[in-house]
Amino acid sequence: MTKITPLSLDGVKTYSLQDRHSKVSREDFACPWIKGGSLVDFVERLPRLLAGESLRQVAAAWVQARQSGRQVLLGMGAHPLKVGLSPILIDLLQRHLITGLALNGAGIIHDAEIAMVGRTSEDVDQELDAGRFGMARETALFLNQAIAWGAQKGLGLGEAVGRRLQESEFPCKHLSVVRAAVVNELPVTVHVAIGTDIIHLHPSLHPQALGLTSHRDFRLFAAQVCELAHGLYINLGSAVILPEVFLKALTLAHNLGRSVAPLTTVNLDFIQHYRPTTNVVRRPTAGTGKGYALTGHHELLFPLLAAMIVEAMNSAE
Repeated sequence: MTKITPLSLDGVKTYSLQDRHSKVSREDFACPWIKGGSLVDFVERLPRLLAGESLRQVAAAWVQARQSGRQVLLGMGAHPLKVGLSPILIDLLQRHLITGLALNGAGIIHDAEIAMVGRTSEDVDQELDAGRFGMARETALFLNQAIAWGAQKGLGLGEAVGRRLQESEFPCKHLSVVRAAVVNELPVTVHVAIGTDIIHLHPSLHPQALGLTSHRDFRLFAAQVCELAHGLYINLGSAVILPEVFLKALTLAHNLGRSVAPLTTVNLDFIQHYRPTTNVVRRPTAGTGKGYALTGHHELLFPLLAAMIVEAMNSAE
């Protein structure tokens, strides 16, 4: 066996720590909390590093977009509704701090159930083997009839459901995000994948109406994306559907010669998945904007961000 002599460290070149560039400085450190402080004080005490700084930058981009009359579009899965964020989303819509809302098919299901009875999210593990999962009669009947009605009226799926919710006598319709968008005359679109939602299991479904109204919504969403330059796109809790829809709408904008630059995007979720990272954060902003990935529980991170926006907008008035 060849004997190897340990490497000599004589002659290693060094330099002064004083001259080295460092990525972390004491000026960026967090500050301890002082009792009785405000939300603004809390944010100011966050570290100016990594997610602490990204959170500030996203909030600044959101405020800048709205103060300059630019779009802030929110693409959202159903989970934010299931963790109780409807009142916060409705408040942002009422303030026009969100200018357009895009949902997947599950979003209208949970939103409608909240409006109907103030409750949602069944126990799938308990109901699946019994063949009861997804079989709530009122949910499917209301939504499928609303979609069929919307197709007859030439409406998109989101507007059809929102208008039907507004016209209903449901006791909790004030908690409907879809209704709030319609009442505040903001675009609300629903992007459906056939077979993914419980209302597709019911005989009350009108497949042609579902496809027609959802495709109209895609074209409406694409029109909004065409106007997204200098604005902000937020993907909140959608791992597949909305990132794919956003990318396809963006390519339509480019194909038709519409500039969507510069653009700020953010994916906000408790797990960072491939499609949001690629189709929202990285590809749309490459060389022409800035993409952010904020990781955290929806029920904690989004209310914090929303509060920062409201505080910043109020202080600017």
